[in-house]
Amino acid sequence: MVGRASHAESSCTLARPLGEIGDGWSLLIVRDAFDGLRRFGEFQKSLGLAKNILASRLAALVDNGILEVVPAGARHEYRLTDKGRGLFPVLVALRQWSDEFCFLPGEPRVSLVDCETSRPVRRFELRASDGRLLTPEDTTVSSG
Repeated sequence: MVGRASHAESSCTLARPLGEIGDGWSLLIVRDAFDGLRRFGEFQKSLGLAKNILASRLAALVDNGILEVVPAGARHEYRLTDKGRGLFPVLVALRQWSDEFCFLPGEPRVSLVDCETSRPVRRFELRASDGRLLTPEDTTVSSG
């Protein structure tokens, strides 16, 4: 990921995490980790990513505390940390945004379902502390 600007010192709550996550490939690695993939070869097979690029993305995710390396026999596995598991709502929101804006009606797609009920997960909503549904017009960014 040569040539990328660092956002490590940014006060923007979007820029800083994007610097840690990296790029779209890194989010797909995190997606696969949520789906149970653990080994380098599993990620490589799922993504079809060149080994050197995959190794670089995995190393960055480990360096940023999103994944950890865990011994597994003669090899090792990559596991989500608490910080990595914290990306779950981000991935759900991105999936739901994609479902609404990136697919044509009736076009086949995967769906996130509740394991207990086998029903699709309810749409993500942003709510105020009093329960009101919030829109972009209802919020502002505040430093402090």
